This record gives sequence, structure tokens and C-alpha cells, in this order.
Amino acid sequence: FLYLPVVLIPLFSFNDAVQAAFPLKGFTLAWYRALVGNETVQKALVTSLEVGLIAAALATICGITIAYSEVFGQSGLARLVSALARLPILIPGVIIGIALLILVNFAGLGPSRGAIVCGHLLAGLPTTVMVMRGRFLAIPRTVPEAAEDLGAREWRVLFRIMLPLSASAIGSAFMLAFLISFDEFILAFFLAGSEQTLPLYIWSQLRFPKSLPVVMALGSVILAVSVVIAGFAELLRRRGPAR
Repeated sequence: FLYLPVVLIPLFSFNDAVQAAFPLKGFTLAWYRALVGNETVQKALVTSLEVGLIAAALATICGITIAYSEVFGQSGLARLVSALARLPILIPGVIIGIALLILVNFAGLGPSRGAIVCGHLLAGLPTTVMVMRGRFLAIPRTVPEAAEDLGAREWRVLFRIMLPLSASAIGSAFMLAFLISFDEFILAFFLAGSEQTLPLYIWSQLRFPKSLPVVMALGSVILAVSVVIAGFAELLRRRGPAR
């Protein structure tokens, strides 16, 4: 029930007809070729990539800092910050979008690419915190304690021991945060302004029936890339700490 409609999107993207209906008229790659020469799609892709990479990098850095402080800081403030960082996953996206729109307007930033980055940072932060928290909890506390006994300061323990041991989890957190940003629609809808990400481009084209095959082709490409990134991120997450 959940995945059959998703499977139909790639199927109809190869159909030689504008209408998404059975029986299929024939096989064609015309809709994919139309994507290659579409400047609007290319511009939306560049925007999504730039926003996704920046937001994922910031979310990963914040996730590492928050998770490390909670696991090894053992303070009430660190646990509170970690709980607040994971809270957005429970709040409806519409509410967060409205709140962020009010905030960026109040700050004078307004709907813009920077506003989208801020919104996607907030969207990806719970995932990065949970991934990094799980990895730090899997590392025995005797490892940093031994390093400190040998004279290493806390910053040296973090950068020379804990982060290398958590390299696979850091890669997984980054890819998942990027995937969340790349596919996110609701926050981008409120914060985009004149900027258009790929999900917003798809939304804008749904009103035109003749654009549906190209939209399905684009959706198929996004689906394939998302599955690959999510699968690779899960493989990294399942890897234990590096030797």
C-alpha cells in the first residue's frame, strides 16, 4: 500500500504518453532527455545541492558537539540541550515553518537561501544528534579516560581519538542530514522566497498536466539517488568504531 505508488512513478516515467495510466503506450527516454536541457531544473538542482551541503555540514558539526557534551560532559545543561535539539522531529513541519518565517523576517533576513539553510539545519539536527549519540555511547569510557591519564587534554582526546573512532558515524550523519535537506519541502516552501529547490520545482509543475511525465522522471532520479545515499549512510552507521 505504501510503496506501490512509489514504484509506479519510475514505471510511468518511461511511458510514451502524457497521461499516467494503463495500458502503457510504449517505452521512451524523452522525458529524461528533457531534464538534461531544462535550465530551471539545473538551477533548482544547484540550489538544493548548495543548501543541502551547507546545512548538512552545520548540522553534523552541531550534532557532534551536542552529543559529545551529553555523553561525556555528564551535566544537566548538556542533557537539556540534547533533548531540545532532538525535539524538532516531534513538531509538525508547518508549525516550524511558520515560526522560522516569523523569526527570519524579524531578524531582517527574510525568505532567502540563507533562511532555507537555517531551516534545514534545524530539520537535520535531530538525526545527527541521535546518530552521534549512539556512536559515542558505543565507545567505552575507558578509552578517553586512558588518554587523559596519559596527559591528553580534552580537545586532544576529542580530535585525536573520539572523532577518528567515530568517522563512519560522522559520514552517516552528514549523508542523512544532506538527504533530509535535499528532499525537504515544507520548510523550503515557507522560507524560499525567490529561491527554488527541486521539491519546490516539482510542486510548481504539478499544476501543468503536460509537465507530469518530466516531473515523474525527475522524481525517479531523486528517488534513486535518495535510496543510494540512505543505504550507504545505513552501512556506515552500522560499522563499529574504527580501530
